[in-house]
Amino acid sequence: MIAIRLRTEYLKDPIGIDIQLPRLMWNCADGVTQTAYRIVTEAWDSGKVESSTMQAVYPLALSSREIVHWKVMLWDENDVPGKWSEQAVFEMGLLQPEDWHARWISGDYTVDPKKRYPVDCFRRTFTVDEISKARLYITSCGTYEAHINGQRVGDLVLTPGHTDYRLRVQYQTYDVTSLLQAGENEITVQVADGWYRGSLGAWGLTNQYGTETKLIAQLEMTDVHGRTARLSTGPSWDWSNDGPVRFADNKDGEIVDANLQPSYEGKAKATSYPVIPTASNNVPVKEHERFTPALITAPSGAKVLDFGQNITGYIEFTIFAHAGDRLLLRCGEMLDKEGEFTQNNIQVSRKDKTTPLQQIEYICKEGENHYKTTFAVFGFQYVLVEGDPGWAPEDFTSIAVYSDLEQTGFFESSNELLNRFFHATVWSAKGNHLDIPTDCPTRERHGWTGDAQIFFETAAYLFDFAAFSEKYLHDIYDWQKKDGKLPQIAPYGGVDFYMNVMNGSVGWSDIGILLPYRFWKIYGDQRLLLQYYDRMVKYADFMISRCGSWGGPFAKRLTGMPAHLKKYVVNKGQSYGEWLEPADVFVYDWKDIAAPHPEVSTAYTAYVLGLMAEISEQTGHAADAERFRTYSEGCRAAYQALVKDALDTDRQALLVRPLYMDLLDEDQTAYAKERLIQALEHYGWRLGTGFLSTPLILDVLADIDIEAAYRLLENEEMPGWLFMPKMGATTVWESWEGTQAQGGVASLNHYSKGAVCTWLFTTMCGIRVDGENHFTIAPQPGGHFTYAKACYNSVYGQVESGWTSEGRFTISIPAGCGATVLLPGKEPVELTAGRYEF
Repeated sequence: MIAIRLRTEYLKDPIGIDIQLPRLMWNCADGVTQTAYRIVTEAWDSGKVESSTMQAVYPLALSSREIVHWKVMLWDENDVPGKWSEQAVFEMGLLQPEDWHARWISGDYTVDPKKRYPVDCFRRTFTVDEISKARLYITSCGTYEAHINGQRVGDLVLTPGHTDYRLRVQYQTYDVTSLLQAGENEITVQVADGWYRGSLGAWGLTNQYGTETKLIAQLEMTDVHGRTARLSTGPSWDWSNDGPVRFADNKDGEIVDANLQPSYEGKAKATSYPVIPTASNNVPVKEHERFTPALITAPSGAKVLDFGQNITGYIEFTIFAHAGDRLLLRCGEMLDKEGEFTQNNIQVSRKDKTTPLQQIEYICKEGENHYKTTFAVFGFQYVLVEGDPGWAPEDFTSIAVYSDLEQTGFFESSNELLNRFFHATVWSAKGNHLDIPTDCPTRERHGWTGDAQIFFETAAYLFDFAAFSEKYLHDIYDWQKKDGKLPQIAPYGGVDFYMNVMNGSVGWSDIGILLPYRFWKIYGDQRLLLQYYDRMVKYADFMISRCGSWGGPFAKRLTGMPAHLKKYVVNKGQSYGEWLEPADVFVYDWKDIAAPHPEVSTAYTAYVLGLMAEISEQTGHAADAERFRTYSEGCRAAYQALVKDALDTDRQALLVRPLYMDLLDEDQTAYAKERLIQALEHYGWRLGTGFLSTPLILDVLADIDIEAAYRLLENEEMPGWLFMPKMGATTVWESWEGTQAQGGVASLNHYSKGAVCTWLFTTMCGIRVDGENHFTIAPQPGGHFTYAKACYNSVYGQVESGWTSEGRFTISIPAGCGATVLLPGKEPVELTAGRYEF
């Protein structure tokens, strides 16, 4: 048996982390059961440890810059030792504030918050002997790109990423040994507005975290003789803002004049910032897939490039032109019903502003012009090309840009539309995970907590998602208020002031408990429960504080509700409710935002406090567990009274929610199940749920009748999942209607409706993690499918499950693991690692 997939805190050979007592993780191969392990590093030898656990805590105190190489040996079920694993490594960053000797610097100008400025260009020349080791620690308020001796530093983009810069600034660590040379060297850094000062939110609000962009960098070098040297940012650095990038904005794009080069005629200005940079401990944002276009000539004669896949990313091109020629590129998701390029579905406008522009204005130099976007990212499939120079489609490439998430979940079936919807979900997930999970990569580009909450399990199946979700949970709790309230959006920059009243909305803010809970269940990791426990309790108490409180003049009157139950009803606080049910199911108006939603809020309070009681028990807080369970059960009883006359409805969400959350009594449950089937019949077996309940409905139907679940899944009409790929979608739509040609105007890249893909893994193919090194595999064939198969590279290894309509099942259990296998009509069997056919 041998250890594979070695990771440190879910990261492959990370550099510049700041986690003390990091966990060393692995999977097993070439054996059945791990019975022991041994880890060896330069400073520590665990010895033989009898355990089946595929991880261990590095027990020694770690210092700044420390590098640890480690390897693992495993013993199998016969107590036979295997070969040593390949060597893994992790490197610590700067752990103490005093490790930072560099000073913050900015451009030498006074900022007018009403104006936009060109990109700042910084430079420093220096001389060194032959170098054996060099590290660059760097970050900015703004986005940066660094070069040493003309070579780009690293392959990360849009660094340092998105946080609430007022509270936390992430820095990056680069190994730049190979970029340095004996003798004269030059380091240059460009800094653009980024998330810090650039456009955020639907209306492109600016200066959300500050007005003065700034840079801090520290280059630490060791030469071949063991001598150390340090180069730090300070007022001795050269500066100018007369380089080629005249304007840069994350959402609106870039204006570039290729005839310009920075003069560096001025000096940087020393400045300060109260936040000490910290490591992200997350996967970085990188460039990924590249696409070449087909040329479309629109009816108007406009030239449009179609890259065939809706992505989040940017453009690269190489053309030949004359000095002063201009090229304008506008990026969008769709063509209108006349076949013309449009951005109407993603833009908002008022008299003085339209945003996002998603465009590149490029002024050519003489001869060959090579360009790739640096400080902007767009959501697009189509590019409208206008301007002077000649060009051909093959001159252009689109590049997908997203966090470096390894895909771990794969699915295939006999239904090609479902395969394409799965593919679209993967692409929407890629496009909406760029350091934070966003709703869309175009109009708002917000870190909506509701979207992230309902999609977490899907993301955890599709990708190696642990480190990314840990970082986002940090973003969420950065915002938490004294009363325990959590946000609807994190980080919070770009949120319109009138939306502040929606913070604390159930289904959105509940992510503060739902994410750590689900993380624990999927990864078998309770560290988040321990790390955030006190803050989770504060949010749970915030939920409790709304029970029984008056919700204002728009609150629903609770006539006939017994007093002992009324104190558990949540009829206070503006919230989104179910949100975005189809218009022919429920028509929303402004009062649905102004008023509390006692049905939704009481349901989620009962559900979330029940989970919080389980968390409290798991972490040894028995008194808390009892208190939260009391409130959960009280809210459940109040909910039953609240809906006793409301279950006779065709609104599917009002039936799905209580059934999924087990909120009804026995008679109500039986009635709601029967009534849900009737509601689906009345709606032609189309989806009538809204934002919160769409991910839940197939689980509820599978509990009633698996064929009912398949009937809804296979629906190809609108509203329905398969309507999207049927209409040619390559990403998941925000609205069921999709493109304007089919009647809707909204983003074409919202991952939330793709949350149904969890069901493909957990129920259709039946793969569930149910404990350490253990799975339940219980596939449920059905519908018109002739086959389906799923593969999930879990934290414990790669598990597979597939079936055919002829009754053949194929199951693969990873080394070191076991599974309870439950096939239709059969008794459960317990299996060890291996591949099985039934």
